Amino acid sequence: MIVIKSARELKAMELACRISANVLKLAGTMVEPGVSTWEIDQNIRKYIEKQGAKPSFLGYGDFPASSCISVNNVVIHGIPSKNCILKNGDIVSIDVGAFIDGYHGDNAYTFPCGDVSEEAKRLMDATRESLYEGIKAAQAGKRIGDISSAVQRYVEDRSYSVVRDFVGHGVGANLHEEPSVPNFGTPGRGPRLIPGMTIAIEPMVNLGDYKVKILDDDWTTVTVDGKLSAHFEHTIAITPDGPKILTVADDEVHL
Repeated sequence: MIVIKSARELKAMELACRISANVLKLAGTMVEPGVSTWEIDQNIRKYIEKQGAKPSFLGYGDFPASSCISVNNVVIHGIPSKNCILKNGDIVSIDVGAFIDGYHGDNAYTFPCGDVSEEAKRLMDATRESLYEGIKAAQAGKRIGDISSAVQRYVEDRSYSVVRDFVGHGVGANLHEEPSVPNFGTPGRGPRLIPGMTIAIEPMVNLGDYKVKILDDDWTTVTVDGKLSAHFEHTIAITPDGPKILTVADDEVHL
């Protein structure tokens, strides 16, 4: 069932989304050569709890950390580790959410670590821009397929591929709600977009083939061909005046 949020519920979601955006921005400043993904995750948890919120991911389906940190060919659900030390040239996807006053925020961004290749820069740029193409398509009265096809068209026109095994989703009192928001599809298909819907649009884009596999830890998801992957995500609200991005960070964010 798709949950339509009231004005009061949307206001409550804005706080969760702002905390999520702030901690993602903060995490990005920590992406440097020599830093472990475990260290970044510890600071993410510290910031979220300092705001009186809880990390949405910690314990979700027994996930053992407060964020997913996925490096290079890891698409999503990378488990932070003391043994994963960032190197110059890595691309680092951080996915994080915060829960407060009964609602979740959810967002992701792929950060460059030091000097990355032109190939990696182009992949990140295309993935980020495909997210905004999807957001632009999220107009009241349109359908989920209009978002999906906008993302897919932008990505495939640049000879990249969109992951099919994982998709975006509704967000609210639950971290994952209906509807599913694929990054591939047909315009005019799927649930209609209604004011009060809140969804996470999150393109996961591979440099090579779209196929992925899950490692033995049951979380870490990598590209089958070992090539790079990027991931960007915003939580948005459908409004009569167009899509509203809820995961917007403050100008200054401090731990």
